[in-house]
Amino acid sequence: MRVVLQRVAQASVSVHDQKCAAIGPGLLVLLGVGQMDTPEDALHLANKIVHLRIFDDAEGKLNRSLLEIHGEMLVVSQFTLYADARKGRRPSFIEAARPEMAAALYEAFVAQVRRTGVSVQTGEFQTIMDVALINQGPVTILLDSQESL
Repeated sequence: MRVVLQRVAQASVSVHDQKCAAIGPGLLVLLGVGQMDTPEDALHLANKIVHLRIFDDAEGKLNRSLLEIHGEMLVVSQFTLYADARKGRRPSFIEAARPEMAAALYEAFVAQVRRTGVSVQTGEFQTIMDVALINQGPVTILLDSQESL
């Protein structure tokens, strides 16, 4: 699984000009699922992200987790994180998981985050979405379960 984390003051997702999810301070998680991913990848990344110390403490150091600040999470599926644009002018998405597999692992990720007590909102899987955010910091981090397990 590939993830782009963005620490946000707020974020929202709209579908057909209708807002379907919104959060206050916390994390926007753009989540891509690859063909080689497993339920263990979903659990590992969910736990890593909620405990990742990327929020400021009283001295302004990145020393607090999403759990510690009682932040929210907005998870948006994004298969394009598996784009391969090394050849030609049109990206290939051959490494991205098929929709049925991706949906199951996306839901497993969201369920695990919820089990930690974090309030989670989601976009709509396999839908064109408009994502709005105010990146705080800015803090943006890339994670890949195939590189960290």
